[in-house]
Amino acid sequence: MTEVFDFDREIDRSGSHSAKWEKYRNRDILPMWVADTDFAVAPEIQQALHKRADHPVFGYTETPAHLIELLVARMQRLYNWTVDPEWLVSLPGIVGALYLACRANGKAGDPVYLPAVIYPPFAKAPGFNAMVNQPIPMCHREQRMIIDMDWLEQQPRRPGELLLFCNPQNPGASVYRKEELQRLADIVERQALTLVSDEIHCDLILDRDKSHIPIASLGPSIEQHSITLMAPSKTFNLAGLGCAFAIIPNPRLRRGMKVNPYIVPHVNLMGLAAAEAAYEFGDEWNRQQCEYLAANRDYLIDAINRIPGLQLGPIEATYLAWIDVSALGLEDPMKFFENAGVGMSPGRDFGDVNYMRLNFGCPRQRVEQAVERIRKAVEALV
Repeated sequence: MTEVFDFDREIDRSGSHSAKWEKYRNRDILPMWVADTDFAVAPEIQQALHKRADHPVFGYTETPAHLIELLVARMQRLYNWTVDPEWLVSLPGIVGALYLACRANGKAGDPVYLPAVIYPPFAKAPGFNAMVNQPIPMCHREQRMIIDMDWLEQQPRRPGELLLFCNPQNPGASVYRKEELQRLADIVERQALTLVSDEIHCDLILDRDKSHIPIASLGPSIEQHSITLMAPSKTFNLAGLGCAFAIIPNPRLRRGMKVNPYIVPHVNLMGLAAAEAAYEFGDEWNRQQCEYLAANRDYLIDAINRIPGLQLGPIEATYLAWIDVSALGLEDPMKFFENAGVGMSPGRDFGDVNYMRLNFGCPRQRVEQAVERIRKAVEALV
């Protein structure tokens, strides 16, 4: 009999040193900003962590062979993508991987192409290597925000230049279609670019008629130009455990992304244990999570769009709503909503001051509470 998981359960995270909750400690503000959820992890993950904690030594740890087998099998099963185990590079996180990719694939003054609206580490990574951001304008297709490939195709570039990409898009939650990915792959191949594709939200597709496609899975040519980044952290709520991986078929690109312990720390041993359990036992838990998030999404879109001055378009993936607040004419949107008792991420941090990002990866009761607080504040304003 299939176990039913309780995503309505309210879990007290006070005293757990949660960055999400500590930000507003002792303030009547609902924390709906940083991208972790408030759901209990799959029980097998907790069991795996308890089992590992029972061993009294916590030294440097290699990536378990079984985890590598699980990842290879997962790519084949979900995406019909045959991945050689040698292509896998274990990393302590996706954000660090972006910085490492810039360091390994360019020099000071080189341009790095990246979406103009993107989560903050993308925009910060090139600067740490004295590289230059080249934002790609965003366009809207059927209310979906994606990069403007017409613009990208017209830019003069040198072979080897770096292109950072995010699918599903964060923020905005668009899932790129196969024809869109194929066009991007053609541009990358023709221009001989190096593509770093952040696909951390790939397991959080909320519509059954849509699916994630790793861009590198489209064929051998784009494989050789690609660094694909994935992790169990967003899917299985393991962000604090520091475990991710890259799939890099090209040996030259792979050498540049090998973890240097003097720059990048070893992968967290508890993160490896959790990832192994998540990928072996967590699919049913995640299926139910996605159903729950889709219901939260449907409620939120309907409720937000009933509030004058706010607009919320389709959310195809993730648990992150990208709300257009421009019609309210707010001088400081973040402060306005915090005063209303809802702590969101300001759009200015992502490249667009007209938006706020709201995390609905929490029990429905809190989503409803947040909507009610937002509604009252906006109605008082207008």
